[in-house]
Amino acid sequence: MKISTKGRYGLTIMIALAKEYGEGPVPLRKIASEHDLSEAYLEQLVSPLRNSGLIKSVRGAYGGYMLSKAPNLISAGDVIRVLEGPIQPVEGIEDEPAPQRELWLRIRDAVKSVLDNTTIEDLAKYNELSSDDGYMYYI
Repeated sequence: MKISTKGRYGLTIMIALAKEYGEGPVPLRKIASEHDLSEAYLEQLVSPLRNSGLIKSVRGAYGGYMLSKAPNLISAGDVIRVLEGPIQPVEGIEDEPAPQRELWLRIRDAVKSVLDNTTIEDLAKYNELSSDDGYMYYI
């Protein structure tokens, strides 16, 4: 299974909204600008996120997007499934011989577990904790 830019940028949107959760709507152009991404491409991604109920939009001069529920209640798996479809490393697993099928099912279950047990809040906090306050390396 390969996560495309849809899934990656979708998580970027969700993390940005989580960081501003409770502070009102965030304009998509702000997220695009801060992450050097195409606003037009991000606009394509917010539609399925909105339709699935993960985010909501606010119209008007001070409008934008916001999470529809707390960031600790939204998993990375929720976002990936909306934008990428089912989590499946190999198509047609049921047709595989037993040993291979068992391997693919174990891989699928491991990936699902990581995605479903990682919240958007976890990812937003991770970004904050992994600042450049660490060691400086010189070569």
